[in-house]
Amino acid sequence: MPATAKSLPPEKPAQPAAPGTGPSPVQRALRKLGLVRDIDFALYLPMRYEDETRIVRLADTCDGDLAQIEAVVTESEVVFRPRRQLIVTVDDGSDTCQLRFFNFYPSQQKQLAVGARVRVRGEVRGGFVGRQMMHPNVKAAGTELPQALTPVYSTIAGLPQPVLRREVRSGLARAALDETVPAACAPDGAWELRRALHFLHYPAPDVAMATLEDHSHPAWQRLKADELLAQQLSQLQARRARSAQRAPMLQAVASKDSLGEALRAVLPFALTGAQQRVVEEIARDLAREVPMHRLLQGDVGSGKTVVAALAAARCIDAGYQCALMAPTEILAAQHFGKLVGWLDPLLAERGLRVAWLTGSQKKKERDAMSAAAENGEAALVIGTHAVISEKVRFRRLALAIIDEQHRFGVAQRLALRGKAGGQLEPHLLMMSATPIPRTLAMSYYADLDVSTLDELPPGRTPIVTKLVAEHRRDEVVDRIRVQLEQGRQVYWVCPLIEESEAVDLRNATETRDELASALGDQVGVGLLHSRMPTAEKQAVMESFTANRLQVLVSTTVIEVGVDVPNASLMVIEHAERFGLSQLHQLRGRVGRGAAASACVLLYAPNEGGRVGEAARARLKAMAETSDGFEIARRDLGIRGPGEFLGARQSGAPLLRFADLSTDLLLLDWARALAPRMLDRHPELAERHVDRWLGSKAEYLKA
Repeated sequence: MPATAKSLPPEKPAQPAAPGTGPSPVQRALRKLGLVRDIDFALYLPMRYEDETRIVRLADTCDGDLAQIEAVVTESEVVFRPRRQLIVTVDDGSDTCQLRFFNFYPSQQKQLAVGARVRVRGEVRGGFVGRQMMHPNVKAAGTELPQALTPVYSTIAGLPQPVLRREVRSGLARAALDETVPAACAPDGAWELRRALHFLHYPAPDVAMATLEDHSHPAWQRLKADELLAQQLSQLQARRARSAQRAPMLQAVASKDSLGEALRAVLPFALTGAQQRVVEEIARDLAREVPMHRLLQGDVGSGKTVVAALAAARCIDAGYQCALMAPTEILAAQHFGKLVGWLDPLLAERGLRVAWLTGSQKKKERDAMSAAAENGEAALVIGTHAVISEKVRFRRLALAIIDEQHRFGVAQRLALRGKAGGQLEPHLLMMSATPIPRTLAMSYYADLDVSTLDELPPGRTPIVTKLVAEHRRDEVVDRIRVQLEQGRQVYWVCPLIEESEAVDLRNATETRDELASALGDQVGVGLLHSRMPTAEKQAVMESFTANRLQVLVSTTVIEVGVDVPNASLMVIEHAERFGLSQLHQLRGRVGRGAAASACVLLYAPNEGGRVGEAARARLKAMAETSDGFEIARRDLGIRGPGEFLGARQSGAPLLRFADLSTDLLLLDWARALAPRMLDRHPELAERHVDRWLGSKAEYLKA
């Protein structure tokens, strides 16, 4: 793959419509598919192929064969029973075949008039009248057979295959396919880009189809290598761009004056070795003038909040402010409750405080909290999206902490970072209770430094997970009674709030009423869901925390952040409908005290007594392991990176061709080559990223 270091011309967009006319319907449809530049068309590869390179005899076909024949129409009529359809009989000299069309146009009827010689391609089926094809492709016979397989592209309404094929062929012909990978650095055995793309659009008929379908063909290897390289280059560009920015240097202060040391002294527990290691990693970052961009990942209950508190203390010690943003009020309130208890008495000695900001606050209270942030009295501001409201200003924001970072999009993270004002960038610490598999950390999170809490605090009890079919529901209720007799509390999670005619799932309101009736008046059964007013949600959570409610029926609003050590049983209804990561997060709400804890996954099999393949894989994983990192690895395999990444990657250039589970060698190659290309061939690197990502690389700046 020869390439030079000279600057190559930028990719040109596909030819626009004439001035004043605006885009045509076809152009609008192409744009919906992301096909704008010539290179976009070149990289829009077929989802499958049709073999139109040869003609076969009907007599040589078997039931289920996909075959192309040339034959003469011997009969053609429109019938109306049992429904309107065009029925055509053709004869190729070896046998006859009946063609059926339920949706047809007058032009098709004319094309298939008696006596016409046609080329027909479709699936041959056996039937009462002999061989049949349902809705086959038909064209006039006698035209030259193609020399390559016919590509079939994913398309949308208003963009027929023939039109899309024509546009792709035209874009491929115009696209600049100069090499951007230095020849000496190419993967072993990889094809040149131009050859690879032309082959994948129009493969030879003798190609081994399995190598196209599993992307193992050398042409596919080239495309996957280029794609992974573009991703690594863009991530490294973003990292280097941030290294040119400046952030406040949050130096340590003398121990006797340190808020961090005072905080450690009042904590009712000692830090684990993992927590201590991560605290030191963050402290080193905060002491530098380069903005920290770190992801703190740890399993449920691994102690991320105290690490965040110590990072905030370091920031406050240096005379700056910290903001902590969480995606839900319940999670934000949990953080606020913990951090106020730990920090507020210590901050009061310094004339400072912890502030609380949420959209549900009354205006007077919200204005007071905003004023405290603006004048610097609030050293730590905790809240939901209200923290990034335009009206909220900080005096000296130096550290932004985002919990459950995958629930926030790029714009929201940028808005929080923008609260610092001035010439300095705030340090950014993102937290996630969903551990990131190694391959994702190497690819989609390569722009971040990653800290991992891989050690649970002492005293956390193992959680026993049981799979229970819906028909054994009464046994689950009996188990709840046993837990209540022991003075314990119980969560019961439902996927819906109210009845839905579209989805046959038991709802939370009905379940609360049933459990209240079954357990009796002496048991307090509460209901919690996202549509309740904030004050009512807080009251319910306070009652459950104080054991005034013994059973809490809830939707997934309790997925993260809820911490009630006395709760020892979690029941998840219709567990087959939940994602694996979500099930693991919900399970983590129990096992927080000294009592033995359990999680019951109540599933509803279909009429055949089974659940779907993906749901079965999720339930099996939950029953087999409680290791969050193993759960994350399996979740990635089930869902793929697109769903796994969540809102953090809104607009992210997801991999279209490479597979992180099978292409680790190519990923290693791309990671090794990316810094060398940026250093030695910056023009080629820029060109390569633009070719593959275009404007999509901009999200990395967040």
